[in-house]
Amino acid sequence: MRLARFLNEGRTTFLLAIPMMAGQAGQMLIGITDTTMVARVGVYPLAAAAFAQNLIGFCFVTGLGLQIPISILASQARGAGDPRTAGETLRHGLAIGICTGLGIALSLTTLSFFLSHFGQDPEVVREAAPFLRIVAWSLLPTMIEVVMKQFCDAMGRPSLPMTIVFGEVLLNIFLNWVLIFGNLGAPALGLTGAGIATLIARTTAATTLATIVLGSGFFREYLPARWLIPIDWQRIGRMLTLGVPISLSLLMEVAAFGTAALMMGWISAQTLAAHQIAISCAAFTFMFPLGISMATRIRVGHARGAGERERLPWIGFSSLALAAVMMGTFATVFLLFGNELVGLFVKDPDVVALAASLLFVAAVFQIFDGLQVVGGGALNGLGDVRIPTAAAFVAYWIIALPSAYVLAFKMGAGGEGIWWSLAAGLAAASVFAITRFWWLTVREQCKGNALDQGRAISQSSLGG
Repeated sequence: MRLARFLNEGRTTFLLAIPMMAGQAGQMLIGITDTTMVARVGVYPLAAAAFAQNLIGFCFVTGLGLQIPISILASQARGAGDPRTAGETLRHGLAIGICTGLGIALSLTTLSFFLSHFGQDPEVVREAAPFLRIVAWSLLPTMIEVVMKQFCDAMGRPSLPMTIVFGEVLLNIFLNWVLIFGNLGAPALGLTGAGIATLIARTTAATTLATIVLGSGFFREYLPARWLIPIDWQRIGRMLTLGVPISLSLLMEVAAFGTAALMMGWISAQTLAAHQIAISCAAFTFMFPLGISMATRIRVGHARGAGERERLPWIGFSSLALAAVMMGTFATVFLLFGNELVGLFVKDPDVVALAASLLFVAAVFQIFDGLQVVGGGALNGLGDVRIPTAAAFVAYWIIALPSAYVLAFKMGAGGEGIWWSLAAGLAAASVFAITRFWWLTVREQCKGNALDQGRAISQSSLGG
């Protein structure tokens, strides 16, 4: 009976996660196709794309973290039968998303004039600057798309944003073909062309998704009754109380990987290019447990809002089992077919050898990466955000990065030393997430106490 319930909860989460995984994989396909197509132009454009994308990713997760409360609070409101709160969550989430997108675009545009201070190859800086300026402004429509996606997921309709994302991928590939290589009479713009393609594709996707959500009869009950009434700053504050720690937690991880990429660039442009290829593969497989994490966050939030506390451990631990099986499968693929995967991106023998060695390390940390993101999603669904942020700081900035510097530059382990250190950080993060979720659900449930320290935050958010 217990096994049957465990499998049933896992099956329910998996079915909800399928379109989320597909949508996240589609988002990654944009980066992978950009990497593949830019690699044909040369090593320096590829290294420049890696450098710029790391700076962009650092800012993107800031906005993403601020929007995650939409899925938490809207799913809790839906579970509690409170459509008004769900609609106000969307309205205020859009306000936060637009302001965040504008802030990110302006910040990255300014930063693009100071890239020489990052210690990268001058040719890499020359290629990266115009690309960064263009893609920076694609993050404004991306923030709107993220808001709408979080809302659709919370309402149990993840297939809609998934479909939009795949249309975005196809449009981006076509525009890359036209603008990178100069087809259909267009000038061959190289990496800059990839930036223009991304801007057009993201703007089209955001406009399409927002139009469908706001005009759909299915969502009407959960949309705000009035859009143009004054902002409730207390509600904004409650959303930021959840969103800021989540953003900081994400930033701890992304900044650690971004700093690792900078370290790779200190070694050589070829090492950075190899890192970009290997991280593209690892990031693509990461989208699958990320989809499970999103589904887990929504299901935990829904159960929390409905007062079904007893279901929480079943949802969380069945999701963790799903992630372990999935990432173990991907790890096996990396071990067996690493060289073949790298060969799809680039033919330079030095880059191929370096990237293949990094994929071997990626195979090891795949399972830890999956467990930490799913565990984090379960904690988010509970409203537990502050302590996980502190744990992320320890995992990535106390364990991973210092050991990366020592292994790579003091002990001569090079790029592989950096990646082994990242694996150690991910392992620490996964152990914490699993232990913390057990503590807040199984242990606290047995004691009959309040579920978590985030109870007051979640209840006040629903009550607003």
